[in-house]
Amino acid sequence: MKENYKSGFATLIGRPNVGKSTLMNHLIGQKIAITSNKPQTTRNRIQTVLTTEEGQIIFVDTPGIHKAKNKLGEYMVHIAERSLNEVDVVLWLVEPSTFIGAGERHIIDQLKKVQTPVILVINKIDMVKKEELLPAIDTYRKEYDFADIVPVSARNGDNADELVKVILKYLPYGPQFYDEDTVTDQPERQIVAELIREKALHCLNEEIPHGIAVAIDRMKMERKVMHIDATIICERDSHKGIIIGKQGSMLKKIGSTARYEIERMLDCRVNLKLWVKVQKNWRDSDYMMKNFGYREDE
Repeated sequence: MKENYKSGFATLIGRPNVGKSTLMNHLIGQKIAITSNKPQTTRNRIQTVLTTEEGQIIFVDTPGIHKAKNKLGEYMVHIAERSLNEVDVVLWLVEPSTFIGAGERHIIDQLKKVQTPVILVINKIDMVKKEELLPAIDTYRKEYDFADIVPVSARNGDNADELVKVILKYLPYGPQFYDEDTVTDQPERQIVAELIREKALHCLNEEIPHGIAVAIDRMKMERKVMHIDATIICERDSHKGIIIGKQGSMLKKIGSTARYEIERMLDCRVNLKLWVKVQKNWRDSDYMMKNFGYREDE
C-alpha cells in the first residue's frame, strides 16, 4: 500500500432531480446510475468506486430525501437518511439559488442530527452567471456549518477534479477496499434492469407516472450472445397499452435503445426480449418491492 493513501465512503444526497446520478456518472467516467428528467429515478443505493493515485472513494448514491407518499417512498427516504451516519463524508447537492424551500429545510434538519462532515456541492453552475453564484453560496453558508463548499457542473464536468480533491481531504488513511478495475458493486442483472427502466422513462416521456419496475426473468450467455428476457411492470391496464404502443411500436423502441446501452456495457451482442405485465399497487406491497430488488441491507 502507498503511504498516505486514503480510502472511504462518500454519500450523495439532495432533493430529487438535482443531478446526483449525473454527477456520479461523470466522476466515475461511465454510466452506472440511471438518469432521467423525472424525479426519484434512483431507487436503490448504488455503490460506485473511483480509484485515483491518492485514494479510493466509494460513492453511495441514495434516493432523494423527500416526504414519503407510499411504502416505496418510505423505503427510499429511510435508505437515504440512514446512509448519512454510515459514511465518512456527505455531499449535499443543491442548485445555485438564494431561495431555500421546504425540501432543502427538511434536509438541513436531517444534517443537523449527524456528526459526518458535509460538503455543499452547488451543481448546475453552467446555468447561471458567475455573479449569481456568490449570493447562493452565502445563503446556504448561513444555514449550516459546511466543511467545504464546491461549485460544479455535473453535466459538463466543470470543477469535478477539484471536488475529488476536497472529498479525499475528509477520508481516513487506509488501504483500498476494491481493486483498481472495480467500478461498481451492483450485480449485472440489477444494472441491466435499471438501464431498461431508464430507457422506458425516456421513451414514455410524460405519459406514464413513476410506477414502473423491471424484472429480469432470464439472463444467459449462449454462443457469445447474451440472451435477456425482461418484464416491465406497471400499475394499470391503461399504462400497459401505452408501454406496448401501436402494434408494439413503443415496446420495440424501448427494447432497441436499451439493447444498444446494454451491449456497450457488457461488451457483447445482446438479444433482448421485453414483456409488459400489470401489478396493481406494487409500490405499496413489501413483497413486490423485495421482488423487484428494493431490499434493505440485512
